Amino acid sequence: MTIGFLTPEYPHPNFSRSGGLGTSIKNLAKGLVTHGVKVTVFVVGQQKDADFNKEGIHLVSIAKQKHFAFNWYLERKRHQRIIQKHIDKQGIKLLEAPDWTGISAFMKFNIPLIIRLNGSDGYFCHLEGRKQKWKHRFLERTALKNADAIVSVSTFTGELTKEIFGLKTVIRTIHNGIDIDEFKPLNLNINQGQLLYFGTIIRKKGVLELAQIFNRVVVKLPQCSLLLIGKDVVDIFKNTSSLSLFEELLTPEAKKRLTYLEEVPYGEIKNYIAKAEVVLLPSFAEAFPMTWLETLAMEKPLISSNIGWANELMLNGVTGYTIDPKDHKLFSEKVIELLENRTLAKSFGKSGRQHVIENFSKNSVVLKSIEFYKSKISVDDKI
Repeated sequence: MTIGFLTPEYPHPNFSRSGGLGTSIKNLAKGLVTHGVKVTVFVVGQQKDADFNKEGIHLVSIAKQKHFAFNWYLERKRHQRIIQKHIDKQGIKLLEAPDWTGISAFMKFNIPLIIRLNGSDGYFCHLEGRKQKWKHRFLERTALKNADAIVSVSTFTGELTKEIFGLKTVIRTIHNGIDIDEFKPLNLNINQGQLLYFGTIIRKKGVLELAQIFNRVVVKLPQCSLLLIGKDVVDIFKNTSSLSLFEELLTPEAKKRLTYLEEVPYGEIKNYIAKAEVVLLPSFAEAFPMTWLETLAMEKPLISSNIGWANELMLNGVTGYTIDPKDHKLFSEKVIELLENRTLAKSFGKSGRQHVIENFSKNSVVLKSIEFYKSKISVDDKI
């Protein structure tokens, strides 16, 4: 069986910056290969065309091209023609695409096209309480309506997406998974009192709430520190640097205890997780975040938000704490508790890794995905 993936991002030096979506696709692709499935990943919107193999995965880079008019339509149809040639040549049986910005809208293939919900623009706009652009909504709804099947990385995301776009489709949940052998505890010295946030520096990830939470923690524990890792982006409401908004909210003492790293290579993030005492990810908008899985898999206590998807991933009071990010007082109290009670923090870390092993290991997700793919491929094709 040969499976194809259509995506705007994938973690490889030859491609533009990739986030959690690309990581989840790579994890799944690598897992499929180990089970004898051939995989081709089509990465669109890149700087140049390329065709090569890496870790047993066939990667096809498709350079972006400008059209005189209707770029959003003509570019998708161009991608369709390129991908269809590979489908015919390689015997690809099924193509998977994400929901983000309706990347597969207007594409028609002679094989099933399924969409995996990782969080559409419409989904995130809803969670953030802002209006979605008409074009984005049109493209995402078109893609979802035309898909042969839809699977979601969390039940919360699936149900909310159905509500937002008025879908009648049955959506199956297959949670994101993680390589528990790649993300595991490391024997590194812990930076005492260090808190870690890693991910995009953006309002929807709760970073502005984090600033106010950290202010409270510093008052009680003046020797603690916060390491912030991630790309800074322009704030959607203030039209200025999100990092600058974050820093403006910090007290002078808290600002002294802050360290910011714009980006680190993906392979090195494990070292920073391992050296931190507690990880803080107070996001308002996720689907089933890889950063949370990576934290838990490495036996680190996590304090996260308590919204929707969190209840499918976290066990409050067992793997860490799930708290409303706007409740700065309670959130900071729990941070202080874990910094002062290392026995409890260690217990949360061990429980977190065990929870991931039992429920979100890459192998489990791969097997569920293979079963789902087979159910969507025709009997003749299976033979």
